[in-house]
Amino acid sequence: MNMTTELQTFEVKSLAPLDTREALIDEVWRGLRKRPRSLVPWMLYDSDGSTLFECITTLPEYYPTRTERGILAKYAEAIITAAGSEHSQPLRLLELGAGTAAKTGILLKAATSLRSEVIYIPIDVSSDALDEACDSIGCLLPDVQLQPMVANYVTHPPKLERFHGTTLAMYIGSSIGNFSPSEARAILRNLRSELRAGDALLLGTDMVKDEATLVRAYDDADGVTAAFNLNILHRLNRELGANFDTGCFRHLVRWNRGESRIEMHLESTCDQHVNIPAAELSVQFGTFETIHTESSYKFTGKTLSALLHDAGFAIEQTWTDPRQWYALTLASVR
Repeated sequence: MNMTTELQTFEVKSLAPLDTREALIDEVWRGLRKRPRSLVPWMLYDSDGSTLFECITTLPEYYPTRTERGILAKYAEAIITAAGSEHSQPLRLLELGAGTAAKTGILLKAATSLRSEVIYIPIDVSSDALDEACDSIGCLLPDVQLQPMVANYVTHPPKLERFHGTTLAMYIGSSIGNFSPSEARAILRNLRSELRAGDALLLGTDMVKDEATLVRAYDDADGVTAAFNLNILHRLNRELGANFDTGCFRHLVRWNRGESRIEMHLESTCDQHVNIPAAELSVQFGTFETIHTESSYKFTGKTLSALLHDAGFAIEQTWTDPRQWYALTLASVR
């Protein structure tokens, strides 16, 4: 499926403006001029970063993707049924951070068998990922109506048109864990404001477990996650003309028990000076100084319930794997 052709069917106002270069410069100024230094997770997901992340999801250490896929495979029809609406009513599936939609096809297949009409709106910052998602879903399920949207749903929350049917918003892949509790609430509240009575949210969350399992998932033996993390520096070199020597930074993973989150950092292995011409910025790094690039919050039943309640949702049902490592939670609009 040609992505450009598909996107041309939408009004321009339905697509959030993406000025990536300016956004990168703003984030560099915000995050690298302070201590401790940090960069926001979305910067990891350029074309190369998205490809590396897809590789991560297949690693033996990285359990979230295959665990979530297993839950979807087992309970897809139950999830669609619990989401409500009669067979005669259309179902609209809206997915935040869809990526290549590798797992979403499982749910869409169940939806087509249970609903007369299914519309799928994948939203992602990466047009390449959405192109792949539409090709895949289009071949697998030609009856599904595809309405892809290139947007940064964090900075530009999607605006939904009125719909005569049920909307099931999906935020899977434990992506909500990449945001602080206040940011996560804001994302879900913005989403909630676009939904109406009878609509629902399917949220995927990684649950708290032993530290060793958590750390291995973000520090694999083959170094794929390390390459993914370091790619953020390669991106700044490519797009902002920076001169980061990636050989002088190392991938560092920490379990922050107090905050209930895995943290990814890039640690400087020496004293070094970095110039970022496009941002008109020079940064001095000391040995062992870090850049915090990503957090992945892990949930308990209590913290998950509090998050959804604060965002305006009520938990209807939760599906987990046998070890209860991961949860898919269906929540209705309160």
